[in-house]
Amino acid sequence: MPTLRLLASALFALAISGATGPASAESFSDAQRTDIEAIVKNYLVSHPEVLEEAMTELSKRQAAAETEKHEASIAQNSDAIFNSPRQVVLGNKDGDVTFVEFFDYNCGYCKRAMSDMLDLMKSDSKLKVVLKEFPVLSQGSVEAAQVAVAVRMQDPTGKKYLDFHQKLLGGRGPADKARAMQAAKDAGLDTAKIEKDIQSPEVRTTIEENFKLAEAMGMNGTPSYVIGKQIVVGAVGLDGLKEKIGVARCGKATC
Repeated sequence: MPTLRLLASALFALAISGATGPASAESFSDAQRTDIEAIVKNYLVSHPEVLEEAMTELSKRQAAAETEKHEASIAQNSDAIFNSPRQVVLGNKDGDVTFVEFFDYNCGYCKRAMSDMLDLMKSDSKLKVVLKEFPVLSQGSVEAAQVAVAVRMQDPTGKKYLDFHQKLLGGRGPADKARAMQAAKDAGLDTAKIEKDIQSPEVRTTIEENFKLAEAMGMNGTPSYVIGKQIVVGAVGLDGLKEKIGVARCGKATC
């Protein structure tokens, strides 16, 4: 690369002018260091595109390192992420791509992202959808998540859970136990059983499991997703999710 050769030549010329043996920061005099700094500065001022090239390369390396980190964390926790008995499974249970969403019932972005999930389920018959309660925003969020887990315990098919999920996440006002119980009642669930199940170890263990998974994968907000070998944080929109599903399915955005 011309830039590196020029800088290397300048450093070498200065080094041999007053140093014998390998050059180091300590082997240069103050005057030599000043000269080196001036050469580098003048070159960068004359060729600012070098900085852009360096930043582009840095971004590529950081993205590659982040991707590698994500893939490793997913591999280490894959069974709990994709096959936990404590999660809600919708869509095609034998689908070729699993779409996992961590959500909070008080998350405004999750409310908007719900329509994306429903659109994906309608348009992609090969998609397996997994929902994991991740109540990070408030005590009301925790209460709503506890009710949601009790709903899942009562409805292994996920049909009533999805109805409950839409009613609560799509409703107005902050979610808490009272609103979650009303959504469960409207979805035709046994609220007396939910009251009992909320106190069960299964509810606590489910939410703890989800928090541990989120921490292991560096998730600190909602919605967050795992799609194939990818971790996606934030509401990226329907097109963004379709692109990630395409990459998981066939290695590119569109198959």
